[in-house]
Amino acid sequence: MSIDAVVWDIDDTLFDYTAADRAGMRDHLAAEGLLDGGTTAEQALGRWREITDAQWARYAAGETDWQGQRRDRVRVFLGESLSDAEADAWFDRYVTHYEGAWALFPDVLPVLDELVASHRHAVLSNSSLLVQDRKLRVLGVHDRFEAILCAAELGVSKPAAAAFHAACDALGLPPHRVAYVGDHPEIDGRGAADAGLLSVWIDRGGAHAAAGAAGRTGPHRIGSLAELPAILDADTRFGAWSTFG
Repeated sequence: MSIDAVVWDIDDTLFDYTAADRAGMRDHLAAEGLLDGGTTAEQALGRWREITDAQWARYAAGETDWQGQRRDRVRVFLGESLSDAEADAWFDRYVTHYEGAWALFPDVLPVLDELVASHRHAVLSNSSLLVQDRKLRVLGVHDRFEAILCAAELGVSKPAAAAFHAACDALGLPPHRVAYVGDHPEIDGRGAADAGLLSVWIDRGGAHAAAGAAGRTGPHRIGSLAELPAILDADTRFGAWSTFG
């Protein structure tokens, strides 16, 4: 059964979000004078990432909205009861540093070029269209995708099957003819597989190797997007949890 389209996650799949976030936050903390009290950059970055994960979980659970999770990340991190305007201003200053570090992973353009004639392409992200549309334009790949769908506008987020099915509907294809590529083993990998898509989990550097050790049916685990065309050609529904390392 052929795969006609690939739907992509963005952050830490196409775009090196982790590196940009770390570099941007490090520069922002230095500019804000928040590394002057004995706190190291690594300690501050670790705390920021923990808070970000916690607030994203609240957002995914419907406990807050997109702007609310941003504001609460700032308030918790600083330990201050900031007004909305103050929290927004602090986050906007961070974004300036963060955007200065934006970059695609080096394996992205080669695989998009290789698949351009054989597969259609779309994006499904748990972020907002306001953020991701601009990001794809800045990174120079916006026109590679027929559709760009984001949870903030859809009203449903991964790993819910409805999110993946919305992407399939946007392409006019049934799930079994669509592949999904993402970096999170459960939100992306397991979610796409459970929704009936051919699921490909990109695990650069083996960061989540333990999660794929069970050898069960599910997402194909790859270490580089260079491995993707072979999986699409093979089109098997049985996950290769350890295709590298």
